[in-house]
Amino acid sequence: MKMRTANSVAAALLLTAGSLAAQAPAASQGKGQTIGLYRHQPPTPKGPAPMLADGTPDLSGAWLGSGANSADITRDLKPGDSVVMLPWAEDVVKHRLSKDDPEANCLPSGIPRGSPYPWRIAQTPGLYFIVYEGNIHSWRQIFMDGRKHPDDAIPTWYGHSIGHWDGKTLVVDTVGFNDKFWFDYKGHPHTEKLHTIERYTRTDMGNMTIEVTIDDPGAYEKPFTTVGHARLMAGTDLMEYICQEDNIDLGHISGPARGPGGAQ
Repeated sequence: MKMRTANSVAAALLLTAGSLAAQAPAASQGKGQTIGLYRHQPPTPKGPAPMLADGTPDLSGAWLGSGANSADITRDLKPGDSVVMLPWAEDVVKHRLSKDDPEANCLPSGIPRGSPYPWRIAQTPGLYFIVYEGNIHSWRQIFMDGRKHPDDAIPTWYGHSIGHWDGKTLVVDTVGFNDKFWFDYKGHPHTEKLHTIERYTRTDMGNMTIEVTIDDPGAYEKPFTTVGHARLMAGTDLMEYICQEDNIDLGHISGPARGPGGAQ
């Protein structure tokens, strides 16, 4: 069976995650293109976005990209937005080290941080799932049955998500996060007050736009919205990725948290 092991983690960290967002909506030229760790992929499919029998957009397939710049969440913001950290959060970013990044330690990446590996949405009546290939095959539940958030949600890596359709856009509202994951390679933090709203819009057959509004009064002075893109990886299935086994790279990751390749 094909699988990815943790000795590819360091390579993933050195990839500029921001380039994923930049490349995701672009059509492939020639025989293929390079996105993340995937090379010589077929051209991005063209045509209108498909629909399911119930009239909702079909978001299935393997996608690569995310709703934020994983190198630095402050880069790809909605026009007019800015990231203004509280003093304690600014200090945390200055002192974080790459070796302490939860993702480098095989822990979930949280929301909205992406990775150089694909993910998949599975749509079932009343419940959607998002499955991520990277790190530990993380998965999320999105309740589509009209329920509300619990009053005492147990803090988790991906929180408690409820969703609905706004026209052709899937809107996912999430609360109940823990405060452990980083927003990006630079180490931007958050607290358990974090509330995210994701908007997934499949603009055509091969492309999806993802906007994520981040509201965390415990770490930031005001909400802000990131804008990212994902590209359909035609003919690609999620592979087994075992981060916990033989993680020989972590000891070689050193220095401050500055993003892939040491970029600040």
